[in-house]
Amino acid sequence: MKEVSLRRAFPAGLAHASREVGRLRPSAVLVPMEPEKGIWLTRRSRRMTTHAGQVALPGGKIEVFDASPEAAALREAREEIGLDPAQAEIIGRLDDHVTGSGFHIAPVVALVAEDVRLTPEAGEVEELFTLPFSVLLNPDYPLPRKAIWRGGERTFWLWPHEDHVIWGATAAILRMVALRLRGEM
Repeated sequence: MKEVSLRRAFPAGLAHASREVGRLRPSAVLVPMEPEKGIWLTRRSRRMTTHAGQVALPGGKIEVFDASPEAAALREAREEIGLDPAQAEIIGRLDDHVTGSGFHIAPVVALVAEDVRLTPEAGEVEELFTLPFSVLLNPDYPLPRKAIWRGGERTFWLWPHEDHVIWGATAAILRMVALRLRGEM
């Protein structure tokens, strides 16, 4: 997708739904969109204490010193994938997402420079890759799936990728992006 189309999907002043954090762990993720390419994702290190080996958007805990979810998302992206904040232009926020594992996530959408140079932090990220816009624009995806978790049936989204399983909070956030890009939200 061209930059102009990405900007059209996330117009200035776009409203987003914020939820009360309550007892959940406040966090923020960056949705780094590179025009003509796709959305940058990580595969977390298998040595991580939470969500080891899973596909994720760069992000993490909102610290007390972070001025906003946007600041936290940019800080985490710098730490995890070496994204220079000067190469990321925040263009919006998506509705907050709450996970079954106790996280309250603020998804922050940003345009990154074409051919952006990223360097994964080896202790946290094993791999960087993109999910192409062609997949996000395909109305057949994501696929709904069901599983038993903590004694109950849960429904979740699954995005196709030849090398990775993209599910959970990351898949749900990508679904929100896809719906905006398709003009369905």
